[in-house]
Amino acid sequence: MTTTFDAARCTVGLELGSTRIKAVLLGPDHTPLAQGDHVWENRLENGVWTYSEADIWGGVQAAWAALAADVQAKFGAPLADVGCIGISAMMHGYLPFDESGSLLVPFRTWRNTITGPAAEALTAALHFNIPQRWSVAHLYQAMLNREEHLPRLAFFTTLAGYVHWKLTGQKVLGVGDASGMFPIDSAAGDYDAAMLATFDAMAAEAGYPVQLKTLLPQVLLAGADAGALTAEGAKLLDPTGTLQPGARFCPPEGDAGTGMAATDSVAPRTGNVSAGTSIFAMVVLEKPLAHVYAELDPVTTPDGAPVAMVHCNNCTSDLNAWVSLLGEAAALCGAKAPAGELFTKLFNLSLSAEADAGGLIPVNYYSGEGVTHFDAGRPLLVRRPESRLTLANFMRGQIYSAMATLAIGLDLLHGEGVAMDSLTGHGGLFKTPGVAQRYLAAAAGAPVSVLETAGEGGPYGMALLAAYALHRAEGETLASYLHNRVFANAPRQTLAPDETDAAGFAAFLARYREALEVERTAVEKV
Repeated sequence: MTTTFDAARCTVGLELGSTRIKAVLLGPDHTPLAQGDHVWENRLENGVWTYSEADIWGGVQAAWAALAADVQAKFGAPLADVGCIGISAMMHGYLPFDESGSLLVPFRTWRNTITGPAAEALTAALHFNIPQRWSVAHLYQAMLNREEHLPRLAFFTTLAGYVHWKLTGQKVLGVGDASGMFPIDSAAGDYDAAMLATFDAMAAEAGYPVQLKTLLPQVLLAGADAGALTAEGAKLLDPTGTLQPGARFCPPEGDAGTGMAATDSVAPRTGNVSAGTSIFAMVVLEKPLAHVYAELDPVTTPDGAPVAMVHCNNCTSDLNAWVSLLGEAAALCGAKAPAGELFTKLFNLSLSAEADAGGLIPVNYYSGEGVTHFDAGRPLLVRRPESRLTLANFMRGQIYSAMATLAIGLDLLHGEGVAMDSLTGHGGLFKTPGVAQRYLAAAAGAPVSVLETAGEGGPYGMALLAAYALHRAEGETLASYLHNRVFANAPRQTLAPDETDAAGFAAFLARYREALEVERTAVEKV
């Protein structure tokens, strides 16, 4: 047991991720004090990836109970009150409700790819990229399919918006999460009025005359008052009755927004790169993009600034497979290295490789890749007879490959004249200090920082957004709050692009682009 804590000055971030629901309690100095989590998994039912309402609330309650137990163990006090709570979750998807608040169809998550015709039609009509996973694509596809639930539709929202609504009674959404439902006008801080009118005309033509804005949650910017925990919400979150109603809530957000907050990447010309099984970059723009790109998702920061998101399906899967194989070879010779040690040694070895990876071209596609327009993948290693096949070159090539498709997406931003003063890297690819970070700086043409303490990722970022709502000074921006109050003294390592690395990666990427023709043939023939 440690010292007591001032609950009224603490914040909680609770995030519903794809595989885990996690809650984090922060003290007034933004230090994580306690946490709790619950593992869950989506299900494929009738061709739709979903989570049931019972799964949602059972998971939320389990994560809260684990958090409360951690607080009790550390401080000898019940978690009966808190200063501010924030709810975040995976973005996009479709949760439609009738006037009584009953769910009309099972939750359709971001993972579903069942809205192709709608997404294509909306992108063409709005002159704005609408990916299949966006909420409005799900709604319009339901219209095209003439689904029976539509005449009873009174409201639809995201997962974070749904949980927030049930806990507070407020049908609201943070602007970052809302930007994955329908396009946002950053200047207005609200849904784009002209695009709403276009959609309404399309809906009427499809036989469903609606005013879309009346069906959407109200948009709120970071720091806004988003309601308070009701008595019903308190019982729903904590069935034991320990938690009392009245706690303040900040606007619910999506996982993209919480990642930006957790990495101090909400100011214009900053960005973050998350690299694990998949890899994506969020770059905060000074102005909206001039052109429409199927490869880029236009979303916003939690305070409404335009963001370009480059999301790639493939990152470390093939790299991990090769390291596992190399581990088997080492074990065959009697050297059994733990996986973490093996990764570290191999990553560090790559630093001694040729800058262009010696002409080796790994293509890391385990699955399809939207950025380069592949519906499926075939992991490949392509080389010419004169290529230098050494272990160091091989490892550098594998790490380059993990970020190559991201670099192709970032090239679109460079073509728009988008400036990036800094990027913050986080995720498994950056665990070995100074390796992937160095290569990403070369690939992106911008300094890359890695925070030594990344908190708890999404829920940590959500708790920071709750802290901003609770503690900010009058007129204090989110970027200023995070940079000066949260991360000012946070240990971080920053590496600027190296000219030799940059030239080497550029040569590698040129060959990688050419090798995609080989990849396409493999997908079609093998």
